[in-house]
Amino acid sequence: MQLSVHFNLDEATFSDTATRLGIPNLPSEVQLANMRHAAEGMEKVRDILGGKAIHVNSWLRLPAVNVAVGGSSVSSHMDGFAIDFTCSSFGEPLAVCKAIEASGLKFDQMIHEFGKWTHISFAPEMRGQKLTIFKPENKYKVGILTEAEYNKA
Repeated sequence: MQLSVHFNLDEATFSDTATRLGIPNLPSEVQLANMRHAAEGMEKVRDILGGKAIHVNSWLRLPAVNVAVGGSSVSSHMDGFAIDFTCSSFGEPLAVCKAIEASGLKFDQMIHEFGKWTHISFAPEMRGQKLTIFKPENKYKVGILTEAEYNKA
């Protein structure tokens, strides 16, 4: 089932952790509607990134899956609004975040998960929150930051 032109339900519900632990990860009707809304946002992200293919790392995480992966207890992944992704043909996660930031796209939250992926949420709050997290420190800091900027902040 397509959520939008370039995103489908299979990629949005796939989880290695869920598969390994035998945890179902299929959306309710409300979550499915939220995922369709988020997919519209991801189509805009894809356009910002020059139409390049996006690899979804994590989208929907039902609560049991979210706990199993150590996700936040208030994660928008559980509602179907948040997506962790990479776009290697565009560039590193920092470049992806900077391009989205420069575009003026409306979103609830964007996190530069340093060296790993971009997290973006299209939850209804649309706060425009921008954060960076760098491991092993594992602390969120405000802004889309380089490693040097993160260490200074």
